[in-house]
This record gives sequence, structure tokens and C-alpha cells, in this order.
Amino acid sequence: MAVGVLALQGSFNEHIAALKRLGVKGVEIRKPEQLHNVTSLIIPGGESTTMAKLAEYHNLFPALREFVKMGKPVWGTCAGLIFLADKAIGQKTGGQELVGGLDCTIHRNYFGSQIQSFEADILVPELASKEGGPETFRGVFIRAPAVLEVGPEVEVLAMYPVPSNKVLYSSPAVEIQEENTTPEKNVIVAVRQGNLLGTAFHPELTADSRWHSYFLKMANGVGQGASSSIIAVGGADSSLNQPPRNDLPIFQ
Repeated sequence: MAVGVLALQGSFNEHIAALKRLGVKGVEIRKPEQLHNVTSLIIPGGESTTMAKLAEYHNLFPALREFVKMGKPVWGTCAGLIFLADKAIGQKTGGQELVGGLDCTIHRNYFGSQIQSFEADILVPELASKEGGPETFRGVFIRAPAVLEVGPEVEVLAMYPVPSNKVLYSSPAVEIQEENTTPEKNVIVAVRQGNLLGTAFHPELTADSRWHSYFLKMANGVGQGASSSIIAVGGADSSLNQPPRNDLPIFQ
């Protein structure tokens, strides 16, 4: 079975390209019945309200929720993370429908508007321990959300320090660091809960494939191994532990 990539809007082509670099086939998903042909799914970044309207138009939400409930691995990046959250705030008037399943509260545009998009090196100890490579990952945050609160079953994989005077929300999940003259609060930007993975940034826009490798191993853990659950792409490097490349341009 191949890895599905929800292809309604956003950076689905970039995810498919990242999977191909790892020797894995990504399949574009636009209709509910196509979910029967994949064992795992990536919900890409994009404009979350637009994606939700398109998903509703194609009657995808019931199938997506069933996919999650069946325990199949799902990874949401940026807008995809919003989709997976049980609760989202900071939405446009009228809100948007969510898939849910991830026990957390998301702020939809925590880091601001499109012109406030940025890149930053974030500490990723869990990713580095499982996939090797540096202790940091270059996070590309484009009109990005953030995780405000998490449930007891949610594992925090990465956080990002924000000056306290710029924090839009405060909760017990936000830690204050008093070491600097300007206090900072760590906001959550990557989480995992069982079969669900969420990142507020865009790994698909970088040359570092470790997050994709991490997710593929989640997918293989559900099935009986790579030979039965993941389709290899002929001629591509199928190694899931290749070192990060730095020659691919990313958002500046």
C-alpha cells in the first residue's frame, strides 16, 4: 500500500516529492474511496479554511474521521495539524470543520499573518534520537498555528520560544523561562499521539527528510513491515535514514 497525501490544496506535491526521495510512492487523495488504497495519510499545509470547504464538498470528513479512528497513521503539517486537532481557536467567522482525534487545542494563526512567516532552528531531541542527524531542525513557519494545550496522551516533540509580550495565549502548557532579561514562553510546534503526528511547520519545504522518515516508520509499525505496507519507487534511494541534504532551496 502507498502513502496517501490529501491533494485538495496546499503543498501536497512537495510531500510527494519528499516521499519519492526516500524511495516511497505518494498517492494523491481527493475522494473518500481513495482512502481504501492507502495505509497512511499526510494532510499537507495550505489554507485551512479552503481545505475544509473542499473536503466538505467532496464529503471527505466522515472518511477521514474513520481513517483516524481505525488507528491508521496520519500526519498533519501546518493546516493539516489544525485539521487533526480536537479544538481550534482563532478561526475565521463561522469556523471550520475538523477531523479531530488529536487531543489538543490549536491556535490557527498563532504566529501572525503571511508576511510574518519565518524560519527558525528548533530543537528536536526525539527526532534526532530516532533518525540521527543534528539536534535541530530548520522549521519553516508560514502563517503557522501553534499547539496551546495537550491532553495526557500527547507527546510533545518540539517547542519554540516566543517573547512573552508576543504570546497570544497563555495556558499551563506554556512554560516561562526566566533565564533571559525578556521572559520567553515555549509554545508547542510538534506533537504525537499514538497514530497521529502533527507539525506546525513545513518539513516538506526543506531538504531534511527526517520527519518523513519518522512518519514512514510509524506507518510500517501498523502493518507487517515495509514490504507489505509501503510501495518503493524504482530507482530511488529507499533508505529511511539518509543524512539531511542542504542543497534544496527553502522558504526565505
